[in-house]
Amino acid sequence: MKILADPSIKRLFCGILAVIVVFSVLSTVLLAAETENLLPYVPTAFVGMGIFIFAALYWYFRQQHAVMTHAVEQIHAFIAGNSAARIECDDEGELNRLFHEVNSLAAILNAHAENESSAKRFMKDTLSDISYQLKTPLAALNIYNGILQQEPTDSDAIRKFTALSEQELDRIETLVQNLLKITKLDAGTIALEQTEQNLSELMAHIERRFSVQAQQQDKILSFAGDDSISLRCDPHWLDEAVGNIVKNALDHTQAENSIHIAWRSFASVVQITVQDNGSGIHPEDLPHIFKRFYRSRFSKDTQGIGLGLALAKAIIEAHRGTIEVDSTLGVGTTFTMNFLIPTKL
Repeated sequence: MKILADPSIKRLFCGILAVIVVFSVLSTVLLAAETENLLPYVPTAFVGMGIFIFAALYWYFRQQHAVMTHAVEQIHAFIAGNSAARIECDDEGELNRLFHEVNSLAAILNAHAENESSAKRFMKDTLSDISYQLKTPLAALNIYNGILQQEPTDSDAIRKFTALSEQELDRIETLVQNLLKITKLDAGTIALEQTEQNLSELMAHIERRFSVQAQQQDKILSFAGDDSISLRCDPHWLDEAVGNIVKNALDHTQAENSIHIAWRSFASVVQITVQDNGSGIHPEDLPHIFKRFYRSRFSKDTQGIGLGLALAKAIIEAHRGTIEVDSTLGVGTTFTMNFLIPTKL
């Protein structure tokens, strides 16, 4: 019986049963003795048995009252804001099972509250970052507009500041688009359409995207990998992730530097690497480069918004992959992406 799993109920039942057995045996002995002077003790024995059983029941219910009082106090403490309040439920039994479920519910509520708090902090930080990032290009646009208003007849000035205004508008558009993408990934509202894709074809598309920029900047952009390697992925989003890393490499290398993109397959993973021999990343920055809006105090890049690598990491992790970075100042940087190969069990 499950009810006897509770040690206190089991002790109560065993105690009452023992008392009944003892007093029954004692009464039987007295009646069997057929001694008149012993017969008056039979009712006394039954009264004693009743008193003992009543005392045992009183002790049990008093103990249960104390347990319930403690449970109610802990529940009130939790409602009042003490998230660590819990009901003791170390023993077995139905009541302790109920207390365990109450504790589980409290843990779930705490987790939901923490997630809600994290979401609010994230929203607050994101809005703060967006405001900070938009402040610079908007201020620049305001200045350019003022200059254009002061010199309406100077065509050279108009062309110059119109081009600068367009550059700032492009920066704002990039910021907004990247924020929308990374927010959708965080919210899980993007369903990746993963199909088997040939990596050489994906890399050829990335090469076409950046080859002109590399030529204009006098940088060497090279690709190498097995043409037979395929990867189950969403081609649009993987192109976005690898493209952001290649763009980051182009932004942090000098003329005549090289950027090498390679891919290869191992027993259980497909690996893509983006390696450059540029300026490298300062050791102080390495733990933070995948954080949103992170800007190094050692970087000379004033145009970046600090979302490219964060977006790349989010996309790669959405593909159940990992990304690592290894960098040496003055030598170069290597980004390594690993994607598990699904196996049929």
